[in-house]
Amino acid sequence: MLTPATDLDIDYSEPDYHYDDSAYRNRVYNGFGHPDSEVPLKFGPNIADWPAFAPAADAMLIKIASVITDPVTTTDELIPSGETSSYRSNPEKLSSFALSRKDPLYVGRAKEMRAFEKERRTDGKHISALDGVFARLSEVCGGVDPDRTMLGTLVCAVKPGDGSAREQAASCQRVLGGLANIACEYATKRYRSNLINWGMLPFTTEEPISSFGVGDYIYISGLRETLGSDADRISAWQVTENSVRRLSLGLGNLSRDERDIILAGCLINYYKKENN
Repeated sequence: MLTPATDLDIDYSEPDYHYDDSAYRNRVYNGFGHPDSEVPLKFGPNIADWPAFAPAADAMLIKIASVITDPVTTTDELIPSGETSSYRSNPEKLSSFALSRKDPLYVGRAKEMRAFEKERRTDGKHISALDGVFARLSEVCGGVDPDRTMLGTLVCAVKPGDGSAREQAASCQRVLGGLANIACEYATKRYRSNLINWGMLPFTTEEPISSFGVGDYIYISGLRETLGSDADRISAWQVTENSVRRLSLGLGNLSRDERDIILAGCLINYYKKENN
């Protein structure tokens, strides 16, 4: 039997309410306004810092680490969801799953070029493995300086970035040393914006993606001047196993802020520079 409250013999009253936050004060440290700089910040076992990203160099040698000829490539194919999301606070670990369902060899290819760039930048080492590529470029365009050329990788796809707005689809490529994408078009503005925010060049091409091959190199120079202007295209050289040819890559309608973000190396660097 259900009885309404109005039928019960009770004298209802509204007691005074007093908030007691002692449970929080006793268990949670509140350092707002009075931080204790002597106490080190402790990270959980699966929380890691983002790697540092260098500003864009004027010249880049970018190795094609993956070519996807599907009509559309989803963000879930660029970085799988599900179990991998448990590593979202560990950029390096999460990046090891990039393209794992589409191109399992991509990560290894990208890491090789990333290691070359680290040696060049931090140890000042000459990368002899790329001497042949630079020699062929010098023959056709001249003025190539390997020691001042940033090294990285890119992904070619017909129409990448469909589906969710997960920025990890772009950030994982960047962590692995990615410097650009080449696409016939981008499936969503969100994915293209994510590339830009992570300091990657959103190239477009009118050529079929099949004209690019894994292991080819794209060389560009005068990048900083191009991004500093209003140019929407940049000249580049494609180095294949048997040839070196010139091509023109589109940059799309980049805003001034987007150009500055790419020049800075990523949005993090851009904001850091703005606030200093």
